[in-house]
Amino acid sequence: MISTDDLRFFVTLAASRSLAAAARSLNVTPPAVTQRLRVMEERLGLRLVDRSGRRMVLTNEGDYLVTGGRRILDEIGELADTIAARRAVVSGYLRVVAPLGFGRCYIAPAAARFRAMYPEVTLSLTLLDRPAQLADEGWDLMLYVGHLRNSSLITQCLAPNERFLCASPEYFARAGTPRHPRDLLKHNCIALRENDEDVTMWRFTPVQPGKPVAIRIEPVLTCNDGEVTRTWALAGAGVIIRSEWDVTEDLRAGRLVRALNDWKLAPANILVLLGARHGRSACTVRFLEHLHTMLTPTPWRQNGLAVADLGQASTPRRRRSQA
Repeated sequence: MISTDDLRFFVTLAASRSLAAAARSLNVTPPAVTQRLRVMEERLGLRLVDRSGRRMVLTNEGDYLVTGGRRILDEIGELADTIAARRAVVSGYLRVVAPLGFGRCYIAPAAARFRAMYPEVTLSLTLLDRPAQLADEGWDLMLYVGHLRNSSLITQCLAPNERFLCASPEYFARAGTPRHPRDLLKHNCIALRENDEDVTMWRFTPVQPGKPVAIRIEPVLTCNDGEVTRTWALAGAGVIIRSEWDVTEDLRAGRLVRALNDWKLAPANILVLLGARHGRSACTVRFLEHLHTMLTPTPWRQNGLAVADLGQASTPRRRRSQA
């Protein structure tokens, strides 16, 4: 009555916050998800999901099905891994989740190269603005940028990643360069909504011994996409805090300039989180090795420039032409 495809569909659905989110994960339309769910419910003669409220909630029968379905799919995955190991072949289904910007820039190309190396692997990459909100049953390997609050998850640090306060030279020429974090209260600040962070509280630690300073900004622009906030900063709209991986080339080229160089922001290292089957899946292990190779040495720290050397001008400097 139920196929393994049905189980995969329903497990993905249960791991999503809504039917629309499930549709994005499954790469289909929301009506297609609704139709398939209705067919499953009619076939079983049971209601699996309560859709009366704004959020999708599993019924008791739906919860029972997803629990058993995960167990069955894990057993099938383990069997496939065992058979593949006997054949010395990397194969199987790998579910990877990553943040929007970093995933688009680094993980998507890595996934394509990995699939070319191991053609018997089926890889699903999901890019989310808040990947940590996805239930851990919905992925095998997750990339995460920043501090992880849930310490119960198994994590590895893939690469270092500092965060910088910066803006365009034109903006600093017009508005002045801040000398102390409190000066930011007089500046146009741009905030990035990501993960579950308090995005309007900017915290600074002095490079030399001293007391940390926390500033509650009132952003003039906010967005959940880092690429948008970076574009705003490049256009001279205000000051941003962005990851080293994202703005290093702009700093080297002079399109952006760092400020408050005597103060540090908390780093946002690149982490990898491992799902429940990480220790049994050869596919996951190989992809993790692939990511380590891709990020060693750290791509955004090439050309012999140290982190401290990037955009160290305390006053606006003229734009250099790109190489």
